[in-house]
Amino acid sequence: MTYEKAFAALADPSRRRVFERLRAGPLSVGAVAKGMPVSRPAVSQHLKVLKEAGLVTDHAEGTRRVYSIDPQGLSAVRSWLDQFWDDALAAFRAEAEQKPKTKKGKS
Repeated sequence: MTYEKAFAALADPSRRRVFERLRAGPLSVGAVAKGMPVSRPAVSQHLKVLKEAGLVTDHAEGTRRVYSIDPQGLSAVRSWLDQFWDDALAAFRAEAEQKPKTKKGKS
């Protein structure tokens, strides 16, 4: 899974809401769809896209499919985001490690 696929999958607002509902734990398609302004088949399609992007996994429980967030899939997104944090921390460290500048005319 690449971060590009994950960001493309999460670009759709409805799909993001579907993904966010899984934050609390595994849910069936029906439970994800409950109270959403889209149909259950639409939720199934959103989950399919999220699965193809590596962001969710599913397993069978009887006749239902239960979906959950895939931590491995999130790691690619997090790694991509962390590079920006790492760059910012490196720049901060470089600035902090410079010798303090003295003001002219003051002792």
